[in-house]
Amino acid sequence: MSGIVTAVSSNCEYTFTKPNRDSITLLAGLGVEGDVHAGVTVKHRSRVAQDPNQPNLRQVHLIHEELFAEVRAEGFTVVPGDLGENITTSGIDLLGLPVGTLLRIGDAVLEVTGLRNPCLQIDHFQDGLLKQVVGRDEAGNIVRKAGIMSIVKEGGAVRPGDTIDVELPSGPHRPLERV
Repeated sequence: MSGIVTAVSSNCEYTFTKPNRDSITLLAGLGVEGDVHAGVTVKHRSRVAQDPNQPNLRQVHLIHEELFAEVRAEGFTVVPGDLGENITTSGIDLLGLPVGTLLRIGDAVLEVTGLRNPCLQIDHFQDGLLKQVVGRDEAGNIVRKAGIMSIVKEGGAVRPGDTIDVELPSGPHRPLERV
């Protein structure tokens, strides 16, 4: 299974959106060089308030570009970087990957840790968008569609157009949960 990087984004300040870049550099064990969420311990404000010593399982945020078409059909306009992701992808069912999946992108390797937990800031960006990226399935289970989180196993540069090779972990499939 493989896909492609359609955009890369980073921001050194706490803002909801992240500007697109020509490339980003991933640093092993830290995240995106110069990004506000890079670090060994959590950087997301709500997580820091709970326990600033938690390991940072949210070093790199990936979103599938296919989500943008889905929300566009409901009247929303979302482009790469708008939802704060670092890497926008195409051609991979990110949400269906198991925990521990390795993503080989450009020179870097990411390990998938879980799902992004969408927050109210999404509605501040565009009113009603939160209901498009989090909902419930037929059985009443919460479905989170705002991308996945990962940690950097091997650093390197990532650029739009880079191929993403997926390496599934051995053992039983462990579905993604929010991190």
